[in-house]
Amino acid sequence: MASVKSGQVECWPEDPVAGVCVHFTSLPSPIGIGDIGDASLRFIDQLALMKLRVWQVLPVGPTSFGDSPYQTLSTFAGNELLIGLEPLVRQGLIEEEALEPLRRLPFETVEFESVAPLKRALLESAAEKFLAGGSSGSMEAYRVFCEQTGHAWLDDYALFRALKTFHKEKAWTDWAPGLARRDKDAIERAKASLREAMEKHRVIQFFFDQQWQALRKHAADNKITLLGDIPFYIAHDSSDAWANPELLMMDQLGQPSQVAGVPPDYFSEDGQLWGNPVYNWKSQAQDGYQWWIRRLARTAALHDLVRIDHFRGFESFWSVPRGETTARTGAWKPGPGTDFFTVVKKSLGALPIVAEDLGLITPEVTRLRQQQGFPGMKVLQFELLDPEFDISDIPENCVCYSGTHDNDTTVGWFAGQGVEKQRTNEIRRLQRRALRHTGGTAGTIHHDVIRLALSSRARMVMIPLQDFLGLGSEARMNTPGTADGNWRWRVTTNQLSSALQNQVATLVEEFSRV
Repeated sequence: MASVKSGQVECWPEDPVAGVCVHFTSLPSPIGIGDIGDASLRFIDQLALMKLRVWQVLPVGPTSFGDSPYQTLSTFAGNELLIGLEPLVRQGLIEEEALEPLRRLPFETVEFESVAPLKRALLESAAEKFLAGGSSGSMEAYRVFCEQTGHAWLDDYALFRALKTFHKEKAWTDWAPGLARRDKDAIERAKASLREAMEKHRVIQFFFDQQWQALRKHAADNKITLLGDIPFYIAHDSSDAWANPELLMMDQLGQPSQVAGVPPDYFSEDGQLWGNPVYNWKSQAQDGYQWWIRRLARTAALHDLVRIDHFRGFESFWSVPRGETTARTGAWKPGPGTDFFTVVKKSLGALPIVAEDLGLITPEVTRLRQQQGFPGMKVLQFELLDPEFDISDIPENCVCYSGTHDNDTTVGWFAGQGVEKQRTNEIRRLQRRALRHTGGTAGTIHHDVIRLALSSRARMVMIPLQDFLGLGSEARMNTPGTADGNWRWRVTTNQLSSALQNQVATLVEEFSRV
């Protein structure tokens, strides 16, 4: 599979490889949260020692309430909380002692409520210092960055963030009507009055871009493929929805007429009501899906491969009228299908996409994915529930996972931690099936499931870092349907020991995935 951006490494491997799933926020760092700076460069060195060739991360957009990387303020911008502060200290933009409050935060979890205000204040100060005295070389690089990205997304994002701060972080639908509707005169007045705030947001995005380019280079030098992730839908309270209302099914007041979700199933009798506005595919088709073309081009500039969450939405999507309290009252509606990919490929060429095709997948969805040649996903925590499962059934053109960021860890899954008592018999049935398929024991279940995945025909095998470490439910990254306690897990420096590195490298070599 070729890349959208010319000159990048081949995306889909010719030979079997193995990788790890862990988000930047979870990396070891002395300042409260992992980042794309020093923390990531160190981790890439460790991946090389483990002989892992793929690093999968979560979406990197700026997060808001709930800290979820799947509900971001922009699908184009970078999350300022991921910017490394140590490089800015070395550039003379932040004083070393200013990091001290962050150094007093925990190492095992991310306390977003503490990290966010401290880090944003330091980044704003660094941006002011940059603008006041940036070197001629760095200012030229900044000018080029703004010219290349401003019209596509940066200017809208900078104004959106400045206005959101001015309105005390209220949703854009609660702003003055002229600003919410983007009336020309109101927008021009806002740009004039918020010019300095907008400029600081541009500089902070420049910091992100500079550090990301260093990360990409270090990954390429170590032959590490970066596998990114973008949600299918965008958040309602985002610069994307505010600046491009024609993308979505919304009324004149900016309120969605239909929202996204999934229908009732075995796991949820009410279905899942996500609340994101659904796309107006008819409107998007009329301009040749230009917004999606810009989105995918931006994603390819950041990653080698990208997993598209909820890929099935391109074939059909569950649409629920606004105001419903559950997803029961909804209907399947057609997505853009083959036409979308035909048009987009004419502009971008082959697309470096991994399709998340989990859940209720129809033959039509599978046919669309296969027509495009996109690898799908297989998750052993789901596959092992099938009494008839055989590891030889895992196809070559897929990514095989032990679990994902939405699953419990393999140890927690096997133990049934957090499951109500009335399902004890179900847990025992699951355990018997898992042990029969892995041929191992309860005490080695994480190791056995990893070995099973590595033994599959799947060209790419991805293992959450928590499974390599053999951690339980306390290390779970996210529990879908819950609002609190997610996205906080972090690995410590001691856990990324040389013993772990050697153990993983031995496994990868044993299954010829080097």
